[in-house]
Amino acid sequence: MAETVPQTAGPRWTGTNWAGNITFAARELHRPGTLDALRALVADAARVRVLGSGHSFNPIAEPGAHGVLLSLDALPAEVDVDTAARTVRVGGGVRYAELARRVHAHGLALANMASLPHISVAGSVATGTHGSGVGNGPLAAPVREVEIVAADGSTVVVGRDDPRFGGAVTSLGALGVVTALTLDLEPDYRVEQHLFTELPLDGLDFEAVAGAAYSVSLFTDWGAPGFRQVWLKRRTDQPLAAFGWAAPATVALHPVPGMPAVHCTEQFGVPGPWHERLPHFRAEFTPSSGQELQSEYLLPREHALGVLHALDGIRETVSPVLQTCEVRTVAADEQWLSPAYGRDSVAVHFTWVEDTAAVLPVVRAVEAALEPFAPRPHWGKVFEMPAAVVRGRYPRLGDFTALVRELDPAGKFTNAFVRDALGS
Repeated sequence: MAETVPQTAGPRWTGTNWAGNITFAARELHRPGTLDALRALVADAARVRVLGSGHSFNPIAEPGAHGVLLSLDALPAEVDVDTAARTVRVGGGVRYAELARRVHAHGLALANMASLPHISVAGSVATGTHGSGVGNGPLAAPVREVEIVAADGSTVVVGRDDPRFGGAVTSLGALGVVTALTLDLEPDYRVEQHLFTELPLDGLDFEAVAGAAYSVSLFTDWGAPGFRQVWLKRRTDQPLAAFGWAAPATVALHPVPGMPAVHCTEQFGVPGPWHERLPHFRAEFTPSSGQELQSEYLLPREHALGVLHALDGIRETVSPVLQTCEVRTVAADEQWLSPAYGRDSVAVHFTWVEDTAAVLPVVRAVEAALEPFAPRPHWGKVFEMPAAVVRGRYPRLGDFTALVRELDPAGKFTNAFVRDALGS
């Protein structure tokens, strides 16, 4: 991440997100090394936002020229596993790769992971990030307790038995600084990946395909109808289902056509630990340097075929600026601002070329095509939907707004993005 300190009036720090399409401006960037130092910074600041791992594609982390931007990567990387309770307490700056490695060393596992293990745990659950699987909820699903440094520097702990819990985890950073999360774990398991090619859209039995393994991803560049790749991630403690709709892959594949597969996790049905198969990319490699933009929409799963045919109808518009499109499933959850709130979902993810001017008109075309199915955009990606339309997709938004007023009455953790999301 770039950092500059200009010697002129205005913000004293500027930097970019991972993709470089967003420039953040702040009065100061702080990397506190202790929890006490973080509390003092929060209590003294007028405006605060947290950077996370910088893998957002919109201004969700922007604190404003007079605000303070916090990075938690200098805090102790706490990963405290309780093997008897099958839980882990993880610090706010820890990323999934480190969490998974430490959990696996204790013979335990997370239920799911995102495709990229390099992202922060707290930032992922705060924005509704997910993996795939018809029975797998978003990454927030195993959270059982969240610890938040509130506006006055005090710590607020919200657990599942607290009526505020539905707003406390997927919170867009609007309630305070998440310093720790406690997650449910399960016994260790192994996974194998089976890849297939050329799955037709015509006649597709989406429910059967999506349920063919523990985690399923479909990939296309929308250059033609159908899917270029199907990635099945099968738990070895579950049956191996026959997959007769497409041919097995004969070479290792990368989700982006033409890219070398060296950074991808092991394929061809070779069993391995859960954390080395559920992500698409190896933890020891960075799959790209941000030369892309991303958008994603979650829609009711019962409309999956209608969604896919709507996108196929505009593929000549989409494909020229698309690197790859991934289709996954997410089980419903109860986080008030989760894009999967209250509905089993199909998630359609777009990895665009790095050209904002060319991509935004296509994003608007995608949103128009999907509008009949009530899409909810991923909070950390590029979207153009009017804020009022997005707000209308969340029936518990009023409850969340009340929770913000309770924990942050002066709006210390809000920014323009959050104000649009809340309608205030």
